[in-house]
Amino acid sequence: MTRIFITGSSDGLGRAAADVLLAGGHQVIVHARSRARLETVRELLDRGASGVVGDLADMAEVRDIAAQVNEIGAPDAVIHNAGVLNGPALLTVNAVAPYLLTALIHRPHRLIYISSSMHMGGRARLPVDWRGHRSTVSYSDTKLFVTTLAAAVARIWPSVTSNSVDPGWVPTKMGGASAPDDLRLGHLTQEWLATSEDADARSTGGYWRHQRRLRPHPSVADVRFQDDLLDVLCHHTGVALKAAIASSEP
Repeated sequence: MTRIFITGSSDGLGRAAADVLLAGGHQVIVHARSRARLETVRELLDRGASGVVGDLADMAEVRDIAAQVNEIGAPDAVIHNAGVLNGPALLTVNAVAPYLLTALIHRPHRLIYISSSMHMGGRARLPVDWRGHRSTVSYSDTKLFVTTLAAAVARIWPSVTSNSVDPGWVPTKMGGASAPDDLRLGHLTQEWLATSEDADARSTGGYWRHQRRLRPHPSVADVRFQDDLLDVLCHHTGVALKAAIASSEP
């Protein structure tokens, strides 16, 4: 039995993954933005899921989410599923929150970050306005950042498998009802990476789509860009990922 924490799991791909993983006998920690949103997954809670609450757009609440997860118990895997398409919280939800949760949640064995094929159009350009007061980045930029974060963690934390996943353009609230891709395939890869003992699923540093490893944007593998991204995220949050990782090693 594996304990898996999934951000943004009150609807869409996160909820679908939680449902499948619970049915597979795993312990699941679901996350919702508010108590009211958590009640929308009452069926999952009644089946044994644990729940945590907090707004990923608010760094103080992100810290509290990490504390709630740690109180439940160290997860074996974390699926950083939550994301938004636009708005002032774009950077915080899509990039800062995954970084901060990675640094503050007790070390898991596996980390999965939800990317997008749109990261290919992202710009490897720093600094940006991390507070969102000015529109300095696009959705594609934020997905390039989180894909790079996954690769950076794989490099600096070799005892953990860290991968990013393009779930495809699937018919969720974010993707829209007319999205052409298969909804089931949209969450299959992250479930597989979180739980499978297959050699491919136990590999690290990959960018995946439908259980196939693909080549990401060239900047994802650029160690200098990785380090620059970690440095600006550390400065913005006041939490050093490298220090947190080092202190977590046995």
